[in-house]
Amino acid sequence: MQVYFDNAATTALDPEVIRVMIDTMENNYGNPSSIHSHGRQVKTIVEKARKSIAQILHTSPSEIFFTSGGTEADNMAIVRSIVDFGITHAITTPIEHHAVLHTLEEMQKTGKVHLDLLHVDAHGNIDLHQLEDLLSNNPRTFVSIMHGNNELGNLNEIEKIAEICQKYNAIFHSDTVQTMGHYPHDLSKLKIDFITGAGHKFHGPKGVGFLYINANTKIKPMIYGGAQERNMRGGTENVYGIAGLAKALELSYEHMEEHATYIQGLKSYMIEQLKTAIPDIRFNGIIEPNKSLYTVLNVSFPCTEMADMLLFNLDIAGISCSGGSACSSGTDIGSHVLGAIRADGNRPSVRFSFCRHNTKEEIDFVVNHLKDICK
Repeated sequence: MQVYFDNAATTALDPEVIRVMIDTMENNYGNPSSIHSHGRQVKTIVEKARKSIAQILHTSPSEIFFTSGGTEADNMAIVRSIVDFGITHAITTPIEHHAVLHTLEEMQKTGKVHLDLLHVDAHGNIDLHQLEDLLSNNPRTFVSIMHGNNELGNLNEIEKIAEICQKYNAIFHSDTVQTMGHYPHDLSKLKIDFITGAGHKFHGPKGVGFLYINANTKIKPMIYGGAQERNMRGGTENVYGIAGLAKALELSYEHMEEHATYIQGLKSYMIEQLKTAIPDIRFNGIIEPNKSLYTVLNVSFPCTEMADMLLFNLDIAGISCSGGSACSSGTDIGSHVLGAIRADGNRPSVRFSFCRHNTKEEIDFVVNHLKDICK
């Protein structure tokens, strides 16, 4: 049996998305920047996708910019904001994705900003009182706080964070890669400057994403070379990816409530099965529904001889999961997120992440193997 529980790293392409992409590949090969009929036909596909995403997020198509993925979108928002607005102070958390954390750390190394990291407790909760204190002394700061943590699953109150940032005229960016396609985002109500999305996190293609830029937030391009994306990102558009991205987001919103209920049921079931099967099981981060991603569960196991090679043993058994963020899997470097919440380094931790294709039978299969490994 082959079991895939690493959906926070990437998801399988939806068959309908594949069909849309193949049709685009076979029948629409013009360059969208060309003014002849073949080019105009392809340009229409790009703009229809942009309009679809904008309608879903309750914003204007002019505020959606296609990128190569979430990492590029995060970098663009961070670097251009700091440079273009002359920002000298930035705030983030120590449990952000490296696309945010490493970018801001580099900006600090080069003397562009002074960087403050918010305190997080043992469960991964961030200190919003500290955020307000820092902003009260440093108005017009750049703030980057993710919506849903990719390793722990914790959900942050971005509406409340947005209100605090607006109060002090701060620029607010949120990495929404893990919640896009899984939770509704209404940008007509959320007072935010930037959010990001990546197609492969919600059954769309890899290599394509987008950055929402609030119309009142004017930044310059980070990639020059052409007039694509309304002069904001040079380079021929990934038309097939863009078509697939839009279709995947459409499908995710059509079935969001149904899928959320089903997947939350899987997560709750696995929590109870693990508690029953393995003594001294613990969970990293918050596991309560509505306070954590229904797609992510981070589990801390008791240390045994077999558990020292837990991921390896699971892989041998045909079970795919992760020891942390997918962007650092396969390295010997421990998770910076688990380090930030001071998780017990002697206990192996595994992130299981779910999607609508997973089943309770798969969970039983995994728990039975874990029970043997942790004897």
